Amino acid sequence: MDTVVQVKNETPAEPGLSSLLRLFAFPWFALLFLIIILFGLVRYHLRDMPLERDEGEYAFAGQLMLQGIPPYKLAYNMKLPGTYAAYAAILAAFGETPAGIHLGLLLVNAVTSLLLYFLAARLFGRLAGVVAGASYALLSTSSSVEGFQAHATNFVVLPAILGILLLLHALQSGRLWLFLVSGLVEGIAFLMKQHGVFIVLFCFLYLVVSARERQCSPRKILRYAALFALGAILPYAATVWLLYWSGVFGQFWFWTVSYAVEYSKMGPHRAVRAFLMHSRAVVGPAAPVWVLAAIGITAPRWNPSARKHSWFLTALLLFSFLAICPGAYFRRHYFVLLLPEIAILVGVAVSAATEVLGGLQKPKYLIVLPSLAFLACFGSSVFLQRAFCFCLDPEKAMRATYKGEGAMVFLAARKTANYVKNNSSPSSRIAVLGSEPEIYFYANRHSATGYIYMYALTARQTYTARMRQQMIQEIETCHPDLLVYVDDRDSWNYVDASAPQVVALLSWAQEYMQNQYERVGVVDIGESIQYVWGDAARTYRPRSDKAMYVLRRKVE
Repeated sequence: MDTVVQVKNETPAEPGLSSLLRLFAFPWFALLFLIIILFGLVRYHLRDMPLERDEGEYAFAGQLMLQGIPPYKLAYNMKLPGTYAAYAAILAAFGETPAGIHLGLLLVNAVTSLLLYFLAARLFGRLAGVVAGASYALLSTSSSVEGFQAHATNFVVLPAILGILLLLHALQSGRLWLFLVSGLVEGIAFLMKQHGVFIVLFCFLYLVVSARERQCSPRKILRYAALFALGAILPYAATVWLLYWSGVFGQFWFWTVSYAVEYSKMGPHRAVRAFLMHSRAVVGPAAPVWVLAAIGITAPRWNPSARKHSWFLTALLLFSFLAICPGAYFRRHYFVLLLPEIAILVGVAVSAATEVLGGLQKPKYLIVLPSLAFLACFGSSVFLQRAFCFCLDPEKAMRATYKGEGAMVFLAARKTANYVKNNSSPSSRIAVLGSEPEIYFYANRHSATGYIYMYALTARQTYTARMRQQMIQEIETCHPDLLVYVDDRDSWNYVDASAPQVVALLSWAQEYMQNQYERVGVVDIGESIQYVWGDAARTYRPRSDKAMYVLRRKVE
């Protein structure tokens, strides 16, 4: 049976309501609650940050779902549709605005921090729980992991932690329905993004190993594992059935399986370089807290209480790391999947050190040193990020997060979309030649093509030519009323403009626009953004190397 390791003078938790109530012990829980409120206020202050590309994709797909349009019909992408559904719920609850989306993220982050408290407290005591919850609130509210953007990784973590908690309770109580529910919740985590499958695998292995340690019979272990596996499969199976019934199964399968496999191919040299580059950026702002996590990894070697759950710590660390590896891109927001384990390790380090010092005969005041060390690390990390968290407005925070990565394009997209919205009817179809799906969301207009990203069309991969022809056919068949052309390499994601697939795509785009459209707007994207509309836009030449062009279909 899993044992709850407590700080000195605490008694092990017993199953049932009484143990749950003990986890709400006022001093500990109140402290964590205040920390969550602090970071909630920071997020609330920056809630109106413009959407970046991934958020634009999720928001557009969620908006379409609220209109009764299934995923993969007007917006193609390789991600599973769980985050689209989460966005739809957030948009319905808080409004179809960036502020509404980021309020939803605020709640997701707060609930995840609380769940981490319960998980760490259940295994390692309330002190570990408070430290873990506070550490996650700090680490996830950082621009180093793009923590103010509502990426899918945030929506993976919440059900993943809840599923682990339910699994622990299921193993403790032996209730069969809890194994099924735990699997269901972990299946939802996978549905948010494919990376969640590694947490599902962790839970399955932990279930089998823990049941064997409890000396359960092989038949009982098989029953537990079967119920968990059934629960984990059901959300995906239900999704497949719904998408098949909606007539988009072919698109769903191609994008989330066939193309996703192609997209994940990456050379080892580039993978190592990407990991080293992004991991340094992620760790930097809170390096002292990560050092405590490294100490937590060693805790089972020198602390008997931590040793009781060493397999849990090691396995969760391994599978959390594997979760950031698919495709070997190691983008900054992928590291959000690793943060729960890092937060737990910080809690273990502080709790285990406190227990060791508490066992000494004297001096007794040494017992507070680990907590003081954590507060110092926590405070220094907040201090290093004080300007971003407390001083910047949403626009400046966006620039600080995406230095040299298109922040100005994200800022320009909102006003550009407003022009499109104000100069088209609700039934108008538009096309964005570039990877800025947030324009579709802001404008609340349907896309003329499902290709809301250009990345797959400029990459050298198996399906490039097929995809290009499909996009061209969709646009030329629909003949959208308005078209937005994004003149920015980052939005097209190509390095070599002379590559055959890039030349073929851009040549078609230039010819199509010249023959079928007239310019009605230019957005000059430099250090500052200049908007030129109407007749003045026809002859305006941008002064910077990035621009957006709004074009209207010529009247025949």
